[in-house]
Amino acid sequence: MINVKSLKFNADQKLLDYVEKKVGKLEKFFDNLGDIDVTLSLLPDPDNKNVRLQTRFPGEDLVIERNAKTFEEAVTEAADAMKERIVRAKEKRFDK
Repeated sequence: MINVKSLKFNADQKLLDYVEKKVGKLEKFFDNLGDIDVTLSLLPDPDNKNVRLQTRFPGEDLVIERNAKTFEEAVTEAADAMKERIVRAKEKRFDK
């Protein structure tokens, strides 16, 4: 399940749909992935958007944070980085 929280602004439906689409793909990389918490926030710099993804992988918390000029760009970068972290964690866990 994906939980989206926007801090100090209201995310529009288009942005929420984008987050669901991008972050939802992470679930196919590991079946027992916990809920994914997505936090969208505005940084003091008006051109800087922050996205934080957090999920529970068996045995560890995975957290990725990315900043970009648009939320879409930050979500894409964070989701790609989280995918790599999940794959690495899965390989580490099953290579034992």
